Amino acid sequence: MVDKLPAPARIRALPSWLLGRAAAHGRGLVREALASDGMPMLHHLVLIAVREYGPVAQAELARAVGIDPKDMVAILNALQTDGLVTRTPDPRDRRKNAITTTPAGEQRLVRQEPLVDAAMDELLAPLDPAERATFTALLLRVVAAGEPSVS
Repeated sequence: MVDKLPAPARIRALPSWLLGRAAAHGRGLVREALASDGMPMLHHLVLIAVREYGPVAQAELARAVGIDPKDMVAILNALQTDGLVTRTPDPRDRRKNAITTTPAGEQRLVRQEPLVDAAMDELLAPLDPAERATFTALLLRVVAAGEPSVS
């Protein structure tokens, strides 16, 4: 059996490497939690975005969550087949569809919130509540500094 070498010490000390490792671990925890409810993580992301932005045009939704429009079609098809979203002609532009959550979609999100919260509790278990708040605030600052400004 071959032992796996750790990343070089210089790399393990880089905040970007640490953030990537923490993010991968967090995504894995959320993916597992949502899988226990039979939902892929990207479908959950889209359903949350539809709840927040809806009714929303499909193209706007794809841009907002950073999903390729072709992939968005497949995700929305699955969510619609499951009765979690509806597509109706957008009253502002009949060439577009407006996506909204259904009551079943809302119920599904309510059911999934504690699953995601538990995954985040597991991720942040080494931190006490004050450290969690500080950590989250610091991450928000780092992420905001790296995002393009909206004019």
